Amino acid sequence: MANKAPFKTTFEVSEAIRPIFTGGAVALENGARILATTLGEDAVLTDIKTGKHITTVEGDGELISTLTLTPSGSHLIICSRSLSMRIYSLKKSGDSIETQLLRTLKPHTTPVVVLAVDRTSTLLATGGTDGSIKVWDINGGYVTHTFRGPSVLVSALHFFELAAGSAHNPETDASKDKKKRRKSKDEAEDGRDETPSTARFRLASGSQDGKVRIWDLHKRSVVANLDSHVSDVQGLDYSSAQNTLVTAGRDKTIRWWDTKSWKVRKVVPCFELVEAVGFIGDGKLTYTAGSNGCLRLWSTDTGRELTKEQTPKPEAEAFVGAVYRPELPFVICVQVDHTLSLYEIPSEAYELSQVSPPEPFRRISGTHDDIIDLRYLLPDHSAMALATNSEDIRIVSVTEPNPGSKTLVSSEYFGQDIALLKGHDDIIISLDVDWSGYWVATGAKDNTAKLWRVDPANNSYTCWATFPGHAESVGAVALPRSRPVEGSKAYTDPLSHPPSFLITGSSDQTIKRWEIPREPQQGAKTAIRALYTRKAHDKDINAIDTNHLSRLFASASQDKTVKIWSIEEGEVQGILRGHRRGVWSVSFAPSNTPVLQGEQGSVAGKGVVLTGSGDKTVKLWNLTDYTCLRTFEGHSNTVLKVVWLNIPPNEERGKKPILVASAGGDGLVKVWDVNSGENECTLDNHEDRVWALAVHPETNMIVSGSGDSTVTFWKDTSSETQIATNEAALKRIEQEQELENYEYVGAYREAITMALQLNHPRKLQSLFERVVSSKTPDPGSLSGLKAVDEVLASLSDEQLFLLLLRLRDWNTNARSAPMAQRILWTLIKSYPASRLSSLNVKGARGQKSLKEVLNALKVYTERHYKRMEELVEESYLVEYTLQEMDSLAPSLSSMKLVENGDVDVVM
Repeated sequence: MANKAPFKTTFEVSEAIRPIFTGGAVALENGARILATTLGEDAVLTDIKTGKHITTVEGDGELISTLTLTPSGSHLIICSRSLSMRIYSLKKSGDSIETQLLRTLKPHTTPVVVLAVDRTSTLLATGGTDGSIKVWDINGGYVTHTFRGPSVLVSALHFFELAAGSAHNPETDASKDKKKRRKSKDEAEDGRDETPSTARFRLASGSQDGKVRIWDLHKRSVVANLDSHVSDVQGLDYSSAQNTLVTAGRDKTIRWWDTKSWKVRKVVPCFELVEAVGFIGDGKLTYTAGSNGCLRLWSTDTGRELTKEQTPKPEAEAFVGAVYRPELPFVICVQVDHTLSLYEIPSEAYELSQVSPPEPFRRISGTHDDIIDLRYLLPDHSAMALATNSEDIRIVSVTEPNPGSKTLVSSEYFGQDIALLKGHDDIIISLDVDWSGYWVATGAKDNTAKLWRVDPANNSYTCWATFPGHAESVGAVALPRSRPVEGSKAYTDPLSHPPSFLITGSSDQTIKRWEIPREPQQGAKTAIRALYTRKAHDKDINAIDTNHLSRLFASASQDKTVKIWSIEEGEVQGILRGHRRGVWSVSFAPSNTPVLQGEQGSVAGKGVVLTGSGDKTVKLWNLTDYTCLRTFEGHSNTVLKVVWLNIPPNEERGKKPILVASAGGDGLVKVWDVNSGENECTLDNHEDRVWALAVHPETNMIVSGSGDSTVTFWKDTSSETQIATNEAALKRIEQEQELENYEYVGAYREAITMALQLNHPRKLQSLFERVVSSKTPDPGSLSGLKAVDEVLASLSDEQLFLLLLRLRDWNTNARSAPMAQRILWTLIKSYPASRLSSLNVKGARGQKSLKEVLNALKVYTERHYKRMEELVEESYLVEYTLQEMDSLAPSLSSMKLVENGDVDVVM
């Protein structure tokens, strides 16, 4: 029986919440499945229904200026600041979509800032910063129209087809006068040339100078100049049912135009910078989205606003764009903070005198910015709170939708935004959650801490209390870790029983203990006072943690020390000195921690604390005498967070180590064995410093949050790895025994195949030696046995490359060189040169490694041939010497043997 492999700790990425949008253009196709967003230099395609990442289209090294999808979802068009335009075809196969670059063009001499595609998905309009507009055939990749206006940036484009009744009406007085002056012959020719299929095609363009121009694609000229706006025109839309064109811009007005006469029907001031405008349904409703951050609905006929008056939202929630498709029941509004808000359109709203302001039924965070802190929420850990370098806490789902399971959070996909905790006036920099997962404490740069009650079942996310009093930023908060007695009201109904106290630490170098009110705080008049305030450190306080009994808490500071306090009295129990830089994180050991082995001996697990510092080390401390038990070194930058992983059950402690994890400014998460001090594994999936860590209490999953806006979920695969390793070891022993059996019975074909598979170079060499030196070789065989020839002629690229590596090594030794030459000759006779020179070699070096191997074979083969030639030349000398000796020596026939006494003489 095989010995079991040693236990190895492994983690793998199971999920990751990544940024999909960092500002710029957003596009959606008619099927409401593919959402295309700009992510710096790349374009990201996301399934808007499931939230799944479809694919990332890599950029050309320059930022994307704009992008769009065709309504049919057949093509993706991307324009960048490198002046290039790339057209990709999108091929749907099941749940995946393949992108293929069709062509790269240079549409303008200046960057393209706006795109438009017609309803048939065949024509593409591009607008440059120089004021020129081009119309392209998407499938053919050629220009069909070029329109030149004033040298002013084109800010909006829209294809439309005039309603049949208005196609032949006069469009401007100027064009009407021109027609009168034309000759009758020209009129007749124009009439014959005008075909119904293209006569009504128009392109509307809006410019930065406030002018709107209507271009006739059939006559290739401008047919109307709508000069009314006095600032950027940001939105255009046309309704065939209403014969109306709507325009809006940053002059804070909306204008509806009659497309028969191109006269203004209505001008309505909206008192906000309008970034998007469009018709809904059959055109009876008009929507606008602008700098107030509110989606507003207007009656197209009367120009009256139907939505009730709305309070302007914060600047971060202002709209910078919107996407709407007539086939879809919602509008996507793009916010300044890169959040995509989905608003449902109220049906039959135009029949009502007023409608309630639309509220987003779903939010999609384009990017979470820097992840400063994170925690699991709720008893089933189905949600997560993220502190994201903003004034709000974002709550996201961290479970996959499963119809059979009952989770406290209902979500359509992993990572879906569930709610926002709004209330702080500045960036939130610290976060903690109580034992139940229903109560969240936050500390912010507005010098306050808040306690939140999270109840997703009732869609309730409320601020329970605010704790003012600190003079500077609240950089650390901690709630009690102890669980109430089982069966008590606080245990059975945690939503109605908030935690008993809150500990806060601030940049003002003080710590405060607060009594949490039993009832929600009513207004600012009922200000809460701290039970005690202590001058704790000489510099900023970075972290606070309470122990499992809620009797002690630890405060970590930039003054390089950690202090242990009694919660009840607020008195210092001990000071941990030893770090050479500020301490960023502190964590008490869990309640079920066993006896641990330190460098000076064993210590009870309940009496230890873990710290991480700017000196790049993690330290384990004994709370009995406040000495350092062990130092963990390995990070190349500041250790920003430390956490304890779940303690293995009693029956598994013999083989599973006690583990802790640390996150650093080097972008790495390291897992350590507490007893040995060794680094068990390093987790690398971030491109920036890792600020936050959390551990799932049941599955031991590690969650890391980084400054690169990524949240990574690391699944503990140690058990699976152990099982797979044991199975692989057992399988290898069986195969090695099988190899011995083949060799014993002389089945060289099977033995060589098995030796190649197991990568046994010594065994493979002995097998080839036997084959080559066989006393009874098969007639016509290259190697000596035809069965071996067949094996060598049917190798995969990987096996062939591996065998060439072995031949290279054998070829360097004079003893094994003849065998290596024979096998190499067999390979060269069995494969064409093209196959040997173009092997599909895995690995980073690839063809370079293959080239080196073939070169080494060539060099040593030439050396062997040279040696053989020298031996042949030397053999001629030996032969000549022997011949000369024969001519000088007398022949044996003339020799006579004379016997003289006891002496024989040759005469």
